[in-house]
Amino acid sequence: MMDIPTLKKILIRLFNNYIRSHLPKVIVALILSFCVAGGTAAIAWLLDPAIKKIFVEEDPSMLLLIPAAIVFAFTAKGLSLFFARKILIKLGNEVVRVLQIELSSCFLKSDTHTIESRHSGRFIQHFLYDISLVSNMVASGVLNLMKDSLTLIVLMGLMFYQNWKLAIFALIMMPLAAFVSKSLGKKLGKATEESARVIGNLTAFLTEMIKGSRMIKVYQQEKFELNRSAEIMKEHMKRQNKIGFIMIRVTPIMEIITGFMIAGFIFYTGVMVSKGEIAINNFFSFLTAMMLAYQPIRSLATINMLFYQGAAGASRIFSVLDTEVNIKDNKNAKDLKIVKGNVELKNVSFSYPKTNSNAINNVNIFIEGGTTAALVGHSGAGKSTIINLLPRFYDPREGKVFIDGQNIAEISLSSLRKQISLVSQDTILFDDTVKANIAYANLNASENQIKQACEFAAASEFIEELPQGYETVIGENGIKLSGGQKQRLSIARAILKDSPIILLDEATSSLDSDSEQKVQNAIINLTKNKTTLVIAHRLSTIIRANKIFVINQGKVIDVGSHKDLLEKSTIYKNLYSKQLNTH
Repeated sequence: MMDIPTLKKILIRLFNNYIRSHLPKVIVALILSFCVAGGTAAIAWLLDPAIKKIFVEEDPSMLLLIPAAIVFAFTAKGLSLFFARKILIKLGNEVVRVLQIELSSCFLKSDTHTIESRHSGRFIQHFLYDISLVSNMVASGVLNLMKDSLTLIVLMGLMFYQNWKLAIFALIMMPLAAFVSKSLGKKLGKATEESARVIGNLTAFLTEMIKGSRMIKVYQQEKFELNRSAEIMKEHMKRQNKIGFIMIRVTPIMEIITGFMIAGFIFYTGVMVSKGEIAINNFFSFLTAMMLAYQPIRSLATINMLFYQGAAGASRIFSVLDTEVNIKDNKNAKDLKIVKGNVELKNVSFSYPKTNSNAINNVNIFIEGGTTAALVGHSGAGKSTIINLLPRFYDPREGKVFIDGQNIAEISLSSLRKQISLVSQDTILFDDTVKANIAYANLNASENQIKQACEFAAASEFIEELPQGYETVIGENGIKLSGGQKQRLSIARAILKDSPIILLDEATSSLDSDSEQKVQNAIINLTKNKTTLVIAHRLSTIIRANKIFVINQGKVIDVGSHKDLLEKSTIYKNLYSKQLNTH
């Protein structure tokens, strides 16, 4: 549950970072709120001369003037409220836009570990649910706070002007409303936190259900998933009901308080009228003012609920924005200069966060520029970890990684990653055209360059057979393509980037023999005269490598050519034998 100091800290940060630059707009909305308050008070005050001049004194000169003044007061109030709301709705959406951009930037700059340790559904929750709470607070909460506070102050001034004794009597309602507001606000803050957690679970569940639709069908788990969804939806319904019930709980409480107040007011006023202390026209004007004050009092009784909700959403957003980025440029980072493309790992050890054992231990690898090196070993030996260190998806805990003698920890990330292309077994494609997916490597590439890359990647043949050729939309993660086709598009993208260092992470491991042959040919074109590091399971890739590193339990235990390792490495010989038996 959020305490008052934390609430203030978050609201101050929201104001300083996102609203202060729009202060002129807020001031205009404040001026318009004065007009709303003035119009509301004018309506109540005009009843005094209306009753006295038109109905009691029957003054014909006021018969048109006062009704016209009432129309003007309502018009001024309505227009002022419209423009104030318009200003703050735009301001709320602008704050949302800036927060969404900052979240996007934070996500794109985050460490690989930070992204992988949080479910994608949680990020979506921040983008949609939490930001909507902030938007509602800015667009509705700020306006209601200004408009209703000013309206209440002006109406209280009018009530004191009409009769100070009755005004003091009416003031009793305010501390009661404040007490109700404070108690319900705390409960709402807790309920909002619970609701956010459930919505995060719901978003995560829906994401997994959509991605795993084929798996659900083939294992016939529709009923199981339906039951899971029903439980999550039920929990979501309970939390939303709880928030809704807290929000409406203030209504009967305020109605009861108001009922007692008006009953007491009428009784007390009756006594005053009988004593001649207040005229009937003053009474109706005062009563109207007090009735009009009921709406802002009720609104202000729930206003802190909006601020608690908005602050809770902002708090979760800020927790993401404030996450420290560990993989970043040093202050004096230099650009990487490629000479030969030599790659070297010196005494490198690494362990993943929140694990006790090292994934790799004291690894020493040297790859000469323009040659191909293969990493072989059993699953979990540490091969992918080594590849992930080169583009600095992770930094080693010990040791250093060099490219052409330059420590990559002292190199700018942009210049480092510009020189590296990655093709993995988990091909990532976007729900866009074939052309756009390939051009992702170089947004300024010409159509001829894209087509040439596809030729080298052995992809042009199948692309031209697609319904719209290069303009064919391939679906989410290329769902409309086969595994081999997706892999060749990934290779075409890497060819278009034309970087001197190529990383291949089991790029052909899940392909059939026909697709593998086409992809292998594409890989030969991709890696020609490039420094290439391959995680290899396939014989063809292993044999073609200039140097092979045998990895076992995070250590390099043997190095050599295919022929050398068959003679001296038991582990390599066993791996090779298994490959022969499967072919």
